[in-house]
Amino acid sequence: MSIKVRLILLNFLQFFIWGSWLLTIGAYWFQTKNWSGSEFGAIFSTMGIASLFMPAIAGIIADRWINAEKLYGFFHIAGALALFIVPAVNSPSAMFWIMLLNMCFYMPTISLAITVNYSALKSKGLNIVKDYPPVRVWGTIGFIAALWIISLTKLEKSAAQFYVASAASLFLGLYAFTMPKCPPLGSVKNKSFVSALGLNAFAMFKNVKMALFFIFAMLLGASLQLTNAYGDTFLHDFAKLPEYKDLLAVKFPAIIMSISQISETLFILTIPFFLRRFGIKKVMLFSMIAWILRFGLFAYGDPAAGLWMIILSCIIYGMAFDFFNISGSIFVETQSEPGIRASAQGLFMMMTNGFGAFLGSWISGMVIDTFFKISNDPGAIMFNWKGIWLAFAGYSLVVTILFAFLFRHKHDPKIFTSASLTSS
Repeated sequence: MSIKVRLILLNFLQFFIWGSWLLTIGAYWFQTKNWSGSEFGAIFSTMGIASLFMPAIAGIIADRWINAEKLYGFFHIAGALALFIVPAVNSPSAMFWIMLLNMCFYMPTISLAITVNYSALKSKGLNIVKDYPPVRVWGTIGFIAALWIISLTKLEKSAAQFYVASAASLFLGLYAFTMPKCPPLGSVKNKSFVSALGLNAFAMFKNVKMALFFIFAMLLGASLQLTNAYGDTFLHDFAKLPEYKDLLAVKFPAIIMSISQISETLFILTIPFFLRRFGIKKVMLFSMIAWILRFGLFAYGDPAAGLWMIILSCIIYGMAFDFFNISGSIFVETQSEPGIRASAQGLFMMMTNGFGAFLGSWISGMVIDTFFKISNDPGAIMFNWKGIWLAFAGYSLVVTILFAFLFRHKHDPKIFTSASLTSS
């Protein structure tokens, strides 16, 4: 089996695990367990909490003591055990701690997977810039496949979705030990502890432009958690209304939501053009406007006559996600010194998947329970979804206006030439 095929399987499973529950845990939480929104917000904050420290710790371990592929395998095996326990959990507080444990094992595997991919491709003399993207796209395909499987087997509201994720995680954990060796880099041993943690990248906050960029990245990271947390259960709630319960979009909402990931694979190909043509500020503004539309279309859409709005919202998601997440990481690469580029990317991840995810999950849960809960009856519509989505759209509008006026950056097309985009 060629190294590319082996890495395709690795990337497919990496995101298949996440796709098995990330968008459907809301349906399990609200439709099956009937637990509260504020408690659910705490569950989604676990990935933010884990992202604050686990990727840095895993990086230090892989750089100094343990082969990256072995550490990667260990984390997935441990994550499989945590996921296997989830169906037995019967209280929101216990669920929080188990999911936090799971996230502490899963979140560092995202960056470790990149390390394993790069190392394996280099060991075979392959070009990372040319050969990695066609391999990585199978991760998104894996996420989509998981959504379809969970939806078509009608496991969206079932605890069995965690068994599916657990089995995939266990298989990937064992499979990781068969990958080419990715030993610790001896040169890293001489780095200071502060440097190893990536804390030296915080010097970028001295630059007002970069400080504002990271703050707005955090705010957009919050938007991402809102759509991940509530999109699927929003569609599930229509099943409680007789006129909607038999519609395909209500029976298989995860399939509808997977359009977002399909769109993501397409928009990512347009990023180099948009960055060269418009620059990072306009591209980020496009992303923010897309978030406004994403939430606004959800507010007025429904699975019947308004299905086109929900589908269009999913298509727009590709721009909303890629134009801030992928473009943002490229911008950070062009603005950071060579010696701290890896640390700067870690800082970007910390602000989006760490602080952004935590604040978005925590605050949204409290706001929904306080202002938009209309019933305690699990057999009825429990939340004012139109109000929720309009509130999220309003939040995105405020962020967009502030960014347009506060972020100052002069666009230089030469920064985003092919040469600079492929430099390391």
